[in-house]
Amino acid sequence: MPVSPAIAEQLAQVIGVLYAEAELALIERIQRWLAADIEAPYWLSAKLASVRDVQAAVQAILDALATDADGKIRQALAEAYGRGQQAAVAELGALATGQAAAAAVAIPGAPVVDRLAREVIDGMGPVYSRILRTPTDVYRAVVATATPRTLLGVETRRETSQRVLDGLASRGVTGFVDTSGRAWDMASYAEMAVRSATGRAAIEAHTDRLGAAGVDLIIVSEQPLHCKKCDPWAGKILTRTSGQGGARTVEVEHATRDGETVTVEVAGSLPQARAAGLLHPNCRCSISAYLPGVTRPMSTPPHPQGATYEDTQRQREMERHVRRWKRRAAAAMTDDERRRANARVREWQAAIRALTDEKGLRRKPQREQIKSAR
Repeated sequence: MPVSPAIAEQLAQVIGVLYAEAELALIERIQRWLAADIEAPYWLSAKLASVRDVQAAVQAILDALATDADGKIRQALAEAYGRGQQAAVAELGALATGQAAAAAVAIPGAPVVDRLAREVIDGMGPVYSRILRTPTDVYRAVVATATPRTLLGVETRRETSQRVLDGLASRGVTGFVDTSGRAWDMASYAEMAVRSATGRAAIEAHTDRLGAAGVDLIIVSEQPLHCKKCDPWAGKILTRTSGQGGARTVEVEHATRDGETVTVEVAGSLPQARAAGLLHPNCRCSISAYLPGVTRPMSTPPHPQGATYEDTQRQREMERHVRRWKRRAAAAMTDDERRRANARVREWQAAIRALTDEKGLRRKPQREQIKSAR
């Protein structure tokens, strides 16, 4: 059974939903804080006096999130590792009894799972710290513009507060920007981190189990939705470990016939291909054991409706717009603002329906969902 980063995609989505719900709760809490007594003359001083209370509420949300998410992250990684091992065992039934038995012996996954879980959890620490500053940052943003703009008659306090909240909801609570310049909301960042880790767990489990059976060659799938990073490796045979790198022709023993050799064109190593971008977090490609003389590479026909990797990424972008406008609805201080935001949600959902219908892509409603606490 082939294995790919997508084998545990739904496990990462569960974590993403947790963070999306926490992010929405944070936005709703800050919206209620700003809306309270907004017409009162003492409004600004009251907001300043209550910043610490709001920070305490934010801390409580984050503490609950961390407790829930940490356990689910470890559970997701353990499940991904188990799936990777099972995939390898399922593939190796054609091998000699001794090799198949070696593959079936469970390889302890706890060290790998613990390492990957710690990387993800530690990586969320700076994000939590950034979120804790949100009430203070919002207060400063409101104060910096509310008084002068109100005195000039340019904006009311409610309009200023709405503008600040809209910015918060649009960019997400974290406002985190990665090294490529892409901005991440909290849920997307958390899901990306977990999706990357679960993919690595499944791949490591798979290749470790193949190694236990003495299998050192793998083959990359040829499928219609791979991206430009994966194009050079589609359908290629790779060595499982680095060893001697580069493309070359090798003579290897037949997988099931003693004394018989097979000529194999090796394109490089799996570590080399991964360093070049193969099996990235959004990758749909898969790898499987290559059994010399047994495995027959299969060519995959084009997508029946002409869908491309770019179409799948466009769908993801649309899903982010749906979630963004749902956050905007949660941040709305008036019914009119909420109606406008919900209308935009419906517009983007209609765009997703049109794209998935046209291209024959599977719609993923769970990626559009954010459960409100209201």
